[in-house]
Amino acid sequence: MSNNETNLMKDRLGLKAVEKISFNLQKIYPKFNGDKFIIDAMKGLSALELKARVNHLIEILHQYLPEDFDKTAKILIRLAKQWQNNRKLDGFAGFGIWPIIDYVGVYGLDHPNQSLDVLEVLTPLFSAEFAIRPFINAHYAITHARFLKWVEHESDDVRRLISEGTRPKLPWGLQLKQFIKDPSDVIELLDLLKNDDAEYVRRSVANNLNDISKDHPQLVVDTCKAWLKKSTKAKYANQMWIAKRATRGLIKQGYSPAFALLGYTDELDIEVKNLNIKNVEIKMGDHLEFEFDLISNKSQKFVLDYAIYFMKSNGKLAPKIFKLKNMDVGSAKTINIRKKQMFKLISTRKYYSGEHKLEIILNGARYAMHDFMLEM
Repeated sequence: MSNNETNLMKDRLGLKAVEKISFNLQKIYPKFNGDKFIIDAMKGLSALELKARVNHLIEILHQYLPEDFDKTAKILIRLAKQWQNNRKLDGFAGFGIWPIIDYVGVYGLDHPNQSLDVLEVLTPLFSAEFAIRPFINAHYAITHARFLKWVEHESDDVRRLISEGTRPKLPWGLQLKQFIKDPSDVIELLDLLKNDDAEYVRRSVANNLNDISKDHPQLVVDTCKAWLKKSTKAKYANQMWIAKRATRGLIKQGYSPAFALLGYTDELDIEVKNLNIKNVEIKMGDHLEFEFDLISNKSQKFVLDYAIYFMKSNGKLAPKIFKLKNMDVGSAKTINIRKKQMFKLISTRKYYSGEHKLEIILNGARYAMHDFMLEM
């Protein structure tokens, strides 16, 4: 996520969100001192980043909600019906509810059943994928039982909470170390959601598998293979879509079993010849222009990528893989490939003068390499 995107979201958790929290809580909890809450909530808020704002508002809320969490839970369940949320029209509209949802994960942890009831009704307003994670760690049996119940829930958002909430390495979320070590329980839950009617849920299933693939690549390939094998004709396209998204990290890494899973030729009979760089000495702002011949000796299907090994500050080279094209060669033939890539300053990469390398990659395997020099 870029700094600009983070800043945009951060701004959505400002005065308007605080006022929305105050307005809605006062409607259902008359003892809530809305004016004083706004004053306290806004103190120092503008200087904080997004997650720090969430945590700040959680602590301020704790000063104004009942100490007895059972009472707070009843208030928050009523709040779900009160909250005027336009998330379907504006992806940021639910930001004000985020600190309230995460409040449950902090101050409701000793009350798992009541807290899960609250998260069930709040997650359609703004995903409870962060708030659910402490309960997975502290009250796994109770939370897992609730997941099994939610699999049949009428709300897409509640069903998605299962697949998103159990992601072992959810960005910004608490890592679930037990699932990083052994994701078998997660796989069982995902299996129950793999044919969900909502693409929103199926996408989350795929993202969870992609998380798992970082530590258990073959398990994810085997899982996708099993799902495809037992899939009905009507559901096969959905399962292949999940498999492609679930293995995108493995494809990028060049993990060969993932290519075979997606229907690419397992053992290529192909050569890369005549790799040539037009300008082996380039400056910032120039194009790197290269071409090569693919000599295919049979009908085969493959992913064609290239890598540029960029010079780092320590003098070592580190590769960055770029997509070229997916190819389905129907017969033996020679194909000439040409490509241009501009070297320009970007915020996410720092360039250094010196030797760089270009590499041609097919189905994750390295085939040819050529040096070039970059001058800053």
